[in-house]
Amino acid sequence: MPMRAIKADITTLDVDAIVNAANERLTPGGGVSGAIHRAAGPELAAACAAIGHCPTGEARITPGFRLKARHVIHAVGPVWHGGRRGEPDLLAGAYRASLARLREAGGRSIAFPAISTGIYGYPLREATRIAVATVRDDLARNGDDLDVTFACFDQHTLDTYNQELAAP
Repeated sequence: MPMRAIKADITTLDVDAIVNAANERLTPGGGVSGAIHRAAGPELAAACAAIGHCPTGEARITPGFRLKARHVIHAVGPVWHGGRRGEPDLLAGAYRASLARLREAGGRSIAFPAISTGIYGYPLREATRIAVATVRDDLARNGDDLDVTFACFDQHTLDTYNQELAAP
């Protein structure tokens, strides 16, 4: 079960699916969501509008349109409220749901951004710990060898992911 972190623009990755850190309305936003929508083209927003909604902690899938990735998985992570409103479980759910959508689509490779760590304010170290542990557990439980990449926007995020990936 290969997992790695790289410093990269997630919109450029040639994988079966990239994950969009989406909002519940699945509308184009700022940060990674805006970048994915710009790179995929207006067809992505139309596909998201047809789906309409995705609750926090869940994920939906669309074609990748103009991206190298065949699919975009729209995962809705939680807004950080200090960790007392179920944020850890909701964040883990977004990662598990993304992997489930990948499997349902017959994909083997996926790239995740650091879900909820941008405008949603989730502390990076805590979010990274949840992301890595959830993906590790999911891959072990499902007994498959998906190729998982954590696409990091900057060096600090990459260093944080690499520290967590190196931990036992």
